[in-house]
Amino acid sequence: MTNRAQNIFKPEFRFGLGGVPLGNEFEKRTDSDAQATLEAAWSMGVRYYDVAPWYGLGLAERRFGHFLHNQRRDDYLLSSKVGKLFKASKDNNHADMFPLSDSPNNLVIDYTADGVRRSIEDSLQRLGVSHLDIAFVHDLSPDFAFFPDGGWEKQYDIARKGAFPALSKMRDEGIIRAWGVGVNTPFAILKVIEDADPDVCLCARQYSLIEHANALNEVLPAVRAKNVSLVMASALNAGLISGSPRYNYGKENFNIPPEVIQKLAQLRAVAARHGVDLRTAALQFSSAPAEAVALIVGAGSAREIQENWNSMQTKIPPEFWSELKQQGLIEQNAAEPAL
Repeated sequence: MTNRAQNIFKPEFRFGLGGVPLGNEFEKRTDSDAQATLEAAWSMGVRYYDVAPWYGLGLAERRFGHFLHNQRRDDYLLSSKVGKLFKASKDNNHADMFPLSDSPNNLVIDYTADGVRRSIEDSLQRLGVSHLDIAFVHDLSPDFAFFPDGGWEKQYDIARKGAFPALSKMRDEGIIRAWGVGVNTPFAILKVIEDADPDVCLCARQYSLIEHANALNEVLPAVRAKNVSLVMASALNAGLISGSPRYNYGKENFNIPPEVIQKLAQLRAVAARHGVDLRTAALQFSSAPAEAVALIVGAGSAREIQENWNSMQTKIPPEFWSELKQQGLIEQNAAEPAL
């Protein structure tokens, strides 16, 4: 039996452009940079775009919308996220969140039914489009640093009573086509598939060459049993695998575990022996599970999206994957990419 997400994700939507870099999370990008990136993505055939109000506190959605509203709506897939609203303020509180976004907005966490509907309406206005294909309940997990008193458990309970049924209703109304949670840890994915009726969840940084055992052995079987699909993200652990001194959205050169540094060195050594680009291998690895209907990868320039696109077309020798398993660098039961 196929679910709604599997029907939505046609083959041309299996690779997507993620919006984090165009929200200026890691470095300053101009509007011209963003337009060039989106034009390059479209010209090479990218037709899935993932954004969020959180990315630059509205900046990424405005930039994606500036480009996408000129395209025929049925020609692309668009996902955004809910759970964060903004209020304009001259004395905004975003300095610790997106210091490069120049946003005039204050953040308001809101997983209520009314808040989620307001969030989607705001996103549709910023994007300039008629509907979202997928809405992800964003950052509903313990790692999010900006929850108010009560932490993620309190916010999850609000979402369970508010956001989840509201999104199912909006799906029935045709405002969205599918929904799920978009998180960096497994807790909310495992809970929401028991507490509600999601279609697809965004699984970020949980299934990568660096770390994937828990996702492989816990999350994938659970979503498969509930007929829920996954969109994979942060296959490079926020840039670490591709050479960035940053790990899982942390600050540069800060708190990278020694065992992660050691594993990365081992992965690079195997890749060098087989003449494989490790970034290419990481992207293909994250997209390989049968439960994954798409992979989204962030890019902040035309060059980066071209490199990512090329990586998904590259053939990697099976011997590379065999050696990774022999050395215990990936799990024995992990799916191997096939082109």
